[in-house]
Amino acid sequence: MDKLLQIPEPSWRNFGAYSDESLDLSQDWQQLQESAKSKYRENRDLERGKRFWMGARQDQVITAINAALYLRRPLLIEGKPGSGKTSLAYAIAYELRLGPVLLWPITTRSTFKEGLYQYDAIARLQDAQLAERRQNMGELPQRSYQDIGKYIRLGPVGTAFLPSKYPRVLLIDEIDKSDINLPNDLLNLFEEGTYTIVELERLAKQDGETRSEVQTVGSADEIFVKITRGKVQCSQFPLIVMTSNGERDFPPAFLRRCLRVTMPQPNQTELTEIVKTYVGKERIAQFEATIREFYSVSESSQESYRSTDQLLNMVHLCAHGADKEQLKAILFASLAPGTTA
Repeated sequence: MDKLLQIPEPSWRNFGAYSDESLDLSQDWQQLQESAKSKYRENRDLERGKRFWMGARQDQVITAINAALYLRRPLLIEGKPGSGKTSLAYAIAYELRLGPVLLWPITTRSTFKEGLYQYDAIARLQDAQLAERRQNMGELPQRSYQDIGKYIRLGPVGTAFLPSKYPRVLLIDEIDKSDINLPNDLLNLFEEGTYTIVELERLAKQDGETRSEVQTVGSADEIFVKITRGKVQCSQFPLIVMTSNGERDFPPAFLRRCLRVTMPQPNQTELTEIVKTYVGKERIAQFEATIREFYSVSESSQESYRSTDQLLNMVHLCAHGADKEQLKAILFASLAPGTTA
């Protein structure tokens, strides 16, 4: 990763020039690593990245990843469900030691602001009313509830753009399921690498006091960070991995800001290598017939498409004594719309 930082970014993608040089990014990075060690989810994600296998036919994907890192551009990975698009983000984070993956799973209700941060205005109002009563009774210093940072929590996108020693890995999963406006909402952030928390910016302008200019907020990593005057500027542009199953088209302005690559479907040899990472080379021979049958059925036509995790499910159960013939109709069912076998 240090080698990456020695390669100069394009002059029009130099985000470090605008970051706060007074920040101790090394200490913040160390705190992130220590926090991740104690969390089950991060340990599980680490294992997911460790087991990911890439074949020789995926050289184009590796080239796209390197180009995205060097050019500080988002990566749009397209492909069929189950082709490994999502797991790729965890493999990148594992191989480059970039810390926990910041995951933003997209639904039709996902909004850009939700990805950046959430502000609990109701909780603040309730606390302000309680504080006012306590102040009148002389139990609380004046204006203590002005520290509104505790009511703000950064989302995965907002956290990814915090100043950092190394780029974070941000996974925007299944962006093709988003509202039609979301890709356009991301354009300025992808171009400028900065965003504003309007509630903090407004408070700093109204107050004029130093204590209100700097607020402490929670991040998606459950670490507290300081925000000055509501403005967040990345120092290292995050490695943004956006996955798409090809269910929609994206506007040209959005595609222009991304590097696009298609995740290839694994062939029979590659499926064998993938299964081997789970069962070990000593036991792979007993599953070769299952792999052969799975590949043959999956490749017979467009309507008979199956995903790799269906094969892994079958292998896992068969490894523990399950009857393959009874499970085939369930676990090898086609994923194509309108089909059941």
